[in-house]
Amino acid sequence: MTNLLLFAAGLAGLVFGAELLIRGASKLALSFGISPLVVGLTVVAFGTSAPEVAVSTGAVLNGQVDLALGNVVGSNIFNVLFILGLSAVITPLVVNVQLIRQEVPIMIGASLLLVVLCLDGQVSGSDAGLLFALVIAYTFFLVRQSRAESQAARDEYAAEIQPAQAGGWDSHWAAQLGLIVAGLGLLVAGSDALVTAAISFARALGISELVIGLTIVAAGTSMPEVAASVMAAIKGERDIAVGNVVGSCVFNILGCVGLAGLAAAFSGAGGGVLLVAPAVLNFDLWVMLVVALACLPVFLSGREIARWEGLVFLGYYVAYAAYLVLDAQGHDALPAYSQAMLSFVIPLTVVTLVASSLRRPKA
Repeated sequence: MTNLLLFAAGLAGLVFGAELLIRGASKLALSFGISPLVVGLTVVAFGTSAPEVAVSTGAVLNGQVDLALGNVVGSNIFNVLFILGLSAVITPLVVNVQLIRQEVPIMIGASLLLVVLCLDGQVSGSDAGLLFALVIAYTFFLVRQSRAESQAARDEYAAEIQPAQAGGWDSHWAAQLGLIVAGLGLLVAGSDALVTAAISFARALGISELVIGLTIVAAGTSMPEVAASVMAAIKGERDIAVGNVVGSCVFNILGCVGLAGLAAAFSGAGGGVLLVAPAVLNFDLWVMLVVALACLPVFLSGREIARWEGLVFLGYYVAYAAYLVLDAQGHDALPAYSQAMLSFVIPLTVVTLVASSLRRPKA
């Protein structure tokens, strides 16, 4: 009964936290003349990545330095395949041209940089310093770029949402910041409660600790992103929905790995470096990079993520999770499963996406 109440409380925290966060973030965009896309890429994305920061940095300080990187890589795969997929199934997501031309290439570049830094089996203190410096530079660049937008663009956004958001107790920027902080707090607390209850349920069902870590905990740290993007999609704030995912992926790589690596360097944990587990280096890092690359053809196909493309993304996350479970258990079906994915499912999906991209008129 306690776990059921904890699970229900976690869900409620995610729902209400996402509602407060999206309300505050969208109004803050209007108050400061910043586009909702940039708010999604920064305030919402960085805030909803708080569990990843906590888990990665906490793992380092507890001496589990090899877990810090795995958490980030797994969360990025979950962000793109599950969260974007689910949001697109709820409502087709129109993709802002800035995402296609700038943010997705930055996400791909950050993913590639992380792969290169990990090739020697570790992320050193200097590597972490580089990543953290890049996330600071990226944030300042986004804000300055948004404030430099033409007055006509800001006026168009204001005219679009002003009638629905005019007046009210939360019309002042201080109240909007309060909503964002309260929303983030509820998201983090709700995520923690949900994961704790889910782990208890899994243990009661006899599921192994390894499988729990590979599935429930990895997905659990991304629950704030799920709640924020889904709520944004439902409320029609599609720029925030997509921007949250892309921004979270960039922040996870540059910010989370950067902070965790700096924590390892200053604390001396793991010899002062983040160790890269062989399984992450040989498989998961490359999946993360391929998933980031997959965003380009999907986003370019008419500048929207259609419902069927969202279903493809969701299907691939289920396939990835199934692979993790089979691999963890050393199941006899793993070789046949891997062969089927490599020789049939993945090539068929690639051909379908390319054909759709060529047929669909560009927006």
